[in-house]
Amino acid sequence: MKRRTFLTAMAGMAVAPLVKAQALPAGPVKLIVGFSPGGGTDTMARVIAQHLGALWGIPVVVENKAGASGVIAATYVAQQPNDGTTLLMTNFSNHAIAPVLMPKIGYDVKRDFSPIMLVGITPTVLIGNQDQKANTVAELVELCRKNPGQISFGSAGVGAAQHMALEMFKLRAKIDALHVPYRGSGAMATDLLGGQINYSFETMTSATPLVSSGKVKALAQTGAQRAKSFPDIPTMAEQGFPGFEAGTWYGIVGPGGMNPALVQRMNEDFNRVVAMPEVAEKLQGFGAEDGGGSVDKFSAFIDAELKKWAEVVKEANVQPV
Repeated sequence: MKRRTFLTAMAGMAVAPLVKAQALPAGPVKLIVGFSPGGGTDTMARVIAQHLGALWGIPVVVENKAGASGVIAATYVAQQPNDGTTLLMTNFSNHAIAPVLMPKIGYDVKRDFSPIMLVGITPTVLIGNQDQKANTVAELVELCRKNPGQISFGSAGVGAAQHMALEMFKLRAKIDALHVPYRGSGAMATDLLGGQINYSFETMTSATPLVSSGKVKALAQTGAQRAKSFPDIPTMAEQGFPGFEAGTWYGIVGPGGMNPALVQRMNEDFNRVVAMPEVAEKLQGFGAEDGGGSVDKFSAFIDAELKKWAEVVKEANVQPV
């Protein structure tokens, strides 16, 4: 009897720390978004937060801290307690580009964040207004070579997804083209339709209504495979640029040093949420694919993105404004 009591007590001691480590925060969880309400990142975050709150039985509240391409929000989260009460809907801009383009930002991606899960990868779409002569990537390359520095490509700003895709294109195709940065995709799209600029590697979220309505022509997409929402648009790889992947992406991270057991518990629950039909449909509508998976998968993905874009920034000599 005494032996059984001792073994039971020892088992309780072995299990208790694990249970405690995996316990979710008791209070509300804030999911920080580095962009204004209504955008793609914000919309995805709110859908996920709604279902996650129901799963956890605690409020999961989206809080917007817009500015500096998500850097303000990332800096804020990096400084919060690592107890799981504050998470970040991170993205390509503040987690892969800012660290290599703006080395004096107030955080270190590897040190100051705990990767939890990749939400999805969204390719960019190479679009041009209907007056443009080039209808394929090969034709566009030829056009740029015949008119060096004169064919214009718009972006949502220096370091934005559109800009970095263009820099990769210039390097791979060995062409000279004119980069025209705007303060967001809205103004850029207006000028593209009006003929003030010629082309753009636009994000799929913003490109979809333009392509679907026939207002622009789509030459290529930059994913590894054709996106389900654009099955008829060939990839850059299919048109002579193997390995050309230049999309934007979204993921969930917390402050650095989170308890590994808590990170694992959150990873499992975020995976459950993104697999829910309503959430999966919403993500697919934004062109966000290949999300979910393990913490290690997301961590390795971040490492690869940092390395890839550091090389592009250095080789193209991209300078912050």
